[in-house]
Amino acid sequence: MSIRDSIIAAGGEVHFGQRMTRLLTDDQTGSACGVETSTGHTFKGDAVLLATGHSARDIYAQFASQGIRMEAKPFAVGVRIEHDQSLIDAIQYHLRPGEDRPRFLPAARYSVATKIRDRGVHSFCMCPGGFIVPCATENDEVVVNGMSLSRRDSRFANSGIVVTVEPEDTAPLEKEHGILAGIAFQRQLEVAACLAGGGMQKAPAQRAVDFIAGKISSSLPDTSYFPGITSAPLHEILPAFIVERMREGLELFGRQMPGFLNKDALLIGFETRTSSPLRIPRDPVTFQHPDVPMLFPCGEGAGFAGGIVSAALDGMKGAECACTAIKAQSAGTSQPPQTQQTS
Repeated sequence: MSIRDSIIAAGGEVHFGQRMTRLLTDDQTGSACGVETSTGHTFKGDAVLLATGHSARDIYAQFASQGIRMEAKPFAVGVRIEHDQSLIDAIQYHLRPGEDRPRFLPAARYSVATKIRDRGVHSFCMCPGGFIVPCATENDEVVVNGMSLSRRDSRFANSGIVVTVEPEDTAPLEKEHGILAGIAFQRQLEVAACLAGGGMQKAPAQRAVDFIAGKISSSLPDTSYFPGITSAPLHEILPAFIVERMREGLELFGRQMPGFLNKDALLIGFETRTSSPLRIPRDPVTFQHPDVPMLFPCGEGAGFAGGIVSAALDGMKGAECACTAIKAQSAGTSQPPQTQQTS
């Protein structure tokens, strides 16, 4: 049974093509009581479980216009790095030159991380036997991510290599964009990637050794990114504080994994959606927004998860808290007191 069938079987409804345009709140209590949608429909309820994902930027803009509190948080941006899977297998399984991976061993994966001048530099969402895919949400952007099919049998391996971006790094954008400065930072890179790629979702790319040397690649190796790639100076497009740390990080990872930083290691830009640059605050016990009772922000879009599994678990906990609150409201009993969350 699919998730949709399960919801319907439990008495729920699924409405497609209904983009939320406004959160509704009770005039007397200030509690969340429904949503308006782009088709003009109004959906009322006892609570609103907000699980919109980290790329639903229209939700952040709506909340900003409605004065609903949000907080800037660290996030990370960078590139996708791609190698032949056979190279990663050889490094991780210590294979001899020319030796194939034993048939019963899975495509090898890796995880690397370091800290350079108070900023994390690390791999993200490593995809063994996978593909680099486009995931932009606007026509004038290029955004890349990674995925693997269940068999992990692509000839390529890829991973994000990203650098932490702190709220202080996006502060210059606050005058124009306010709390949405982090999103504006992401957008600047995504639009720049689109321009550097040349359109049609082609992505800017550079050999890792050329990125470190600060020169444009005269040629590029094969890639799994099917819209295509264009040679571009990623070291000139990314902010200097990211470039400097990424160079040092790549050199370190190359020493830790000999062969990782070879001439065919390919960087493709940009990985900007590792997590939300904003957090929609909530009480740690009740999961309700501290200023809007019965609003339950959950998952990556709320800034409380960073991946498929953590988002799913967070959504389950949010649903449990919403059920508890609705039952308490119906019974006329008090809910657990909210405690102000500061982080």
